[in-house]
Amino acid sequence: MVATAELEVPSLALIERYGITGPRFTSYPTALSFDEAVGETQFLEAIARSNDALIPAPLALYLHIPFCRSLCYYCGCHKKVTRNLSVVQQYLTAMHKEIALKGELFDSDRVVNQLHFGGGTPTYLNAGQRKALIECLNKHFDLSSADERDFSIEIDPRTMTPAEMHGLAKLGFNRVSFGIQDFDPAVQKAVNREQRYSEVEALVRAARDAGFQSVSVDLIYGLPNQTTASFAKTVEQVVALRPDAMSVFNYAHLPDRFPAQRLISTEDLPDAATRIQIFRDSAEQLGKAGYDYIGMDHFALPDSYLGLAKRAGKLHRCFQGYATGAGNETVGFGVSAISHVGDGYFQVRKDLPHYLTDIEHGKLAVARGYVTDRDDRRIASVIQALMCHAVCRKAHWEAEFKLPFDPFFAGEIKKLRPLVDDGLVIEDAKEISVTPLGVAFLRTIAGCFDRSHIPRKTQCSSNV
Repeated sequence: MVATAELEVPSLALIERYGITGPRFTSYPTALSFDEAVGETQFLEAIARSNDALIPAPLALYLHIPFCRSLCYYCGCHKKVTRNLSVVQQYLTAMHKEIALKGELFDSDRVVNQLHFGGGTPTYLNAGQRKALIECLNKHFDLSSADERDFSIEIDPRTMTPAEMHGLAKLGFNRVSFGIQDFDPAVQKAVNREQRYSEVEALVRAARDAGFQSVSVDLIYGLPNQTTASFAKTVEQVVALRPDAMSVFNYAHLPDRFPAQRLISTEDLPDAATRIQIFRDSAEQLGKAGYDYIGMDHFALPDSYLGLAKRAGKLHRCFQGYATGAGNETVGFGVSAISHVGDGYFQVRKDLPHYLTDIEHGKLAVARGYVTDRDDRRIASVIQALMCHAVCRKAHWEAEFKLPFDPFFAGEIKKLRPLVDDGLVIEDAKEISVTPLGVAFLRTIAGCFDRSHIPRKTQCSSNV
């Protein structure tokens, strides 16, 4: 494990050299490799094989609620801004049917120990709609009631009241994530997401009173009008709330891909040097406040569920980021949601009209996916180890896959050489380990093992 106290904040030169954009490796291969040739047939086959396993894996359910009441200009999530409640009701009717359809496919004794409502804005739904979804899930799946379950929901603080936080707890949610992004008024106005610190503070207090086991917050740096001083103040305010975990995301300005970002003036964005300094300052600030560096852009208190999982070697990388459900199979519901069952990934249609039509006709609305082969799984194992534990032990990998590590990854080890020379990685006969200086570059290091851009038939080891 690498804790924040052991994190050596890298120099500006190293960040400029290795702090590149790239896959976040919430899956391997990533969604960019998904193919429309993989659809419902392959999904059904994967579920059947999964049910037939000697010990079927427990389940994690993900529900995507795409609706938002207003447009946040920075957002790259799959969403639909609307106040048309009839559209929302149509969607919920379809989602209830989708839950029933998929519930029939999985053996009834497969316990659900993870549940996540994401978006969009899950708290766009009113209390009655949320309750109806939970009741539908309970009817068609075996939702765990154990204390160690992980039932979480993302919250836009502008859509909730303290009283409603208690309602979420009664439904079984025990972890909550608040989307804050920034508390500075000038930044909030520039991205069309204005909210007061006092409102968030009241919600966090209510979550604690309601018995939530974990409270986390999301921040974004690199937004318009941000400065090192303004973001440091936001971090200070968040630390005062004492969340169990927080994410400090780097804003990616991609207006050609996300049209809403065209409403942001590029002249108002902090330059590269400022963004780098914000990251450095935030890491130091959070370290002094007692937060461990979990990996990527995640920080957590040592006794939080993520902090404990990190030390116990039980951290897992999935579509929701860092989690504790290693070994679970994920079933996704709603537009754009991704299931990970057996050796395959299967994504629901992104367009709402076709999703509604498919579900109405009893189809599973699978638009595309990917079925992994042996090499994909061999590579994924290394990437998971590096992203979650900052070390890959070659003997463990060789015992699992019955292959010598170094010949299989000869090209990848060669790619690591510059990072080894710069003190970010140690590579020897026993392991590949990330140094305290290198943990800020996990995605770059893991990216050295990414072969997803190479056609399968030309991968040098595909016949091993």
